Amino acid sequence: MYVCGPTVYDHAHIGHAKTYVSFDVINRYLRYSGYKVRYVQNITDVGHLLESGEDRILKRAGALALEPMEVVETYTRSYFEDMDALGVLRPDISPRATGHVPEQIKMVQALIDKGHAYVTKKGDVYFDVTSFPEYGKLSGQRLEDLVSGARVEVGEEKRHPADFALWRHAEPEHLMRWDSPWGEGFPGWHIECSAMAMKYLGETFDIHGGGLENRFPHNECEIAQAEALTGKPFARYWLLTGSLTIDGVKMSKSLGNFVTVKDALARYPAGAIRMFILSSHYTNPVDYSQAALDSAQKGWERLVSAVQLVRHRLKSAPEGGAPEGFQKVIADHRSRFIEAMDDDFNAPVAIGVLQEFTREVNTLLNSGEDVGRDMLEAIDAVYRELGGTVLGLIPDEIAGGADAERQDQLINLLIELRAEARANREWARADQIRDRLAEIGIILEDRPDGTVYKIQG
Repeated sequence: MYVCGPTVYDHAHIGHAKTYVSFDVINRYLRYSGYKVRYVQNITDVGHLLESGEDRILKRAGALALEPMEVVETYTRSYFEDMDALGVLRPDISPRATGHVPEQIKMVQALIDKGHAYVTKKGDVYFDVTSFPEYGKLSGQRLEDLVSGARVEVGEEKRHPADFALWRHAEPEHLMRWDSPWGEGFPGWHIECSAMAMKYLGETFDIHGGGLENRFPHNECEIAQAEALTGKPFARYWLLTGSLTIDGVKMSKSLGNFVTVKDALARYPAGAIRMFILSSHYTNPVDYSQAALDSAQKGWERLVSAVQLVRHRLKSAPEGGAPEGFQKVIADHRSRFIEAMDDDFNAPVAIGVLQEFTREVNTLLNSGEDVGRDMLEAIDAVYRELGGTVLGLIPDEIAGGADAERQDQLINLLIELRAEARANREWARADQIRDRLAEIGIILEDRPDGTVYKIQG
C-alpha cells in the first residue's frame, strides 16, 4: 500500500489527520485479517509547487530565514509526533523525495527514450499527455476538455496545455537543485510518487491511497507516467479520502482556515479525535466543529468507561462465565463488526456495532447477576481486538483506570442513601437522588433483591 504523504513545510492539520487516521485503520484491519502489509508513505520535501511556481518548502524557508532542510527536518519531526499522539502506526517505509532523485532522473530519461516526454530549450522536461491515450481514466477527465482549463505560464514551452512537468530547470536563486542530463534542476511533484512507489512496491502494487483532492492532476499524472513506462497497471485499487471542511469549506493552509493537530490535541483526547474522524466513512467529507468533536468525545468516553468497568470487575471476579446467551451476543457483534469492515472498511458502522455491544455489556454488568472471569475476559478481548487493534480507539492500558472503581463506589453510595431515604419514608429525597442520577445518564432499577444501575449508552 502506497499513500501520498505530507509536504513538510508546516505543522500537520486536522485535514491531514483525517487522511492518515483513515489509512491507519485500513492498514490495521488488513493486518488483523491476516494480510502481510508493506505500507509506504512518502515525505514530500521538494518539488510541490504553488500555483505561483514557488516551491512550498523554499517559500517557508524564506519566511523563517532557515535553510530548506531545516524546515523539512522541523516539520517532519512535528508530523510524526502528531501521528504518534493520534495512535497512527508508523509506515514500514517513509521515503523522502530528496533521497530518491537518482531514481526520478532515471525514470524521466526512460520516458524520454520511449517518446513519452520531451526536453525544452530551458532544460525543463514535460510528459506528453497525447502519447498516453488513457490519460484521465481515474478522474473521468477527457483530454479535449482539459485544453481550455489548462494553465500555461508565460515562458513555458509545452507542446500541449495539459502536459505536466517531470523535471524543472533551476533558476540561479533556487536553492534546491541537482545535476541532471538536462542541466541543474529539481523533480516535478508527480514523478516523485511514481518513482518511490515502484522502487519499494514494484511496477504494479495493490493499493494506492491519498486525498480525493489529489485525484486530478496528481494521481492521474502518476498513472500516466508509470503505465506509459511499464505498460502495466500502476495500482490495482485506488482509495481516496474525502476532505475535511470547516463550515463547508475545505480545510487548507493556503486558505488559512485550519486547525493544527497540536491545537486539537490540546483540547481533546486523541481517542475523541479518532472517533470524530472514523464516525464518517473514509470516502466522505466531514465538517469540523466544536459540537462534532464534543459529541465524538462523549461517544468515545462511553466506550472507555465500559472498558474501565470490565477491567475493574476482572480484578476480583470469581471463576466462571455469565448468564446463558451472552457468548452469542459476543459472537454476533464480532461477526457484524467484521462484516462492516469487510464492506470497504466501513468504520462508522463498525463503531456503531461496538456501541451496541457496549450497551449490552453495561446492561449485563448492572444486572446484579454474577459475571465470572471467563466472560469478562471474553468481553475485554472484544474491546482490545476490535476497539484497540483495529480501530485504535481503546488503549491496552487506560490512564485513570481507577476512575471506574470510584464511579462504581459513588453510585452505590448514592443507592444506599436512597435506600435509607425510602426506609425513612423520605420519598421526595429518594426521588431527587434517582432523578439527578438519571440526568447524567445513570438509570436505577428497583428489583426484589435490591437496586441496580445501568449507564445509558
